[in-house]
Amino acid sequence: MGEITRVYRQSIGAMRFIGKRYTNADRVEGMFGAKWGEWFENGWFDLLEKLTEGGPKGVYEDGDAGIGLMREQDGDFDTFEYWIGYFLPEGTAVPEGFQCIDFPAGDLGVCWVYGKEHEIFGLEGKCGERLAEEGFEAANDWCFERYQCPRFTTPDEKGNVIIDICFFVK
Repeated sequence: MGEITRVYRQSIGAMRFIGKRYTNADRVEGMFGAKWGEWFENGWFDLLEKLTEGGPKGVYEDGDAGIGLMREQDGDFDTFEYWIGYFLPEGTAVPEGFQCIDFPAGDLGVCWVYGKEHEIFGLEGKCGERLAEEGFEAANDWCFERYQCPRFTTPDEKGNVIIDICFFVK
């Protein structure tokens, strides 16, 4: 089981998330991994990186990361949305076939979840509880997985990686 090894606040500027929206009907074996595969096969991350001079890297610290943005409105699993994409500078033009969500400047509550890749997914509830214990208050229904390089992409000597689970907080 993944272990939360770090909890902190991170300030962000206004950003535009550009990506594609998925629902529970798009899950394969309960997960969205197949959709991530489509993104790499189709070069969609590369396309988004080229939309602005700095790409996602310059938007905020840790901005060089693929994002799995999600929400469940009022705790209703049937309303679950899962978006794959990048945070880019506000006002970035949205390419055909993609959608966007604008987020104002604010703060994130960030949890680093450490473990084997197959152990670190689906722990948003655990991270939300930990953030609440640390005094963070959610600002909206959104949270996201941040696949930051090299924390997620380069396993350590034990074969473990870190995924960032982030919530927009007040």
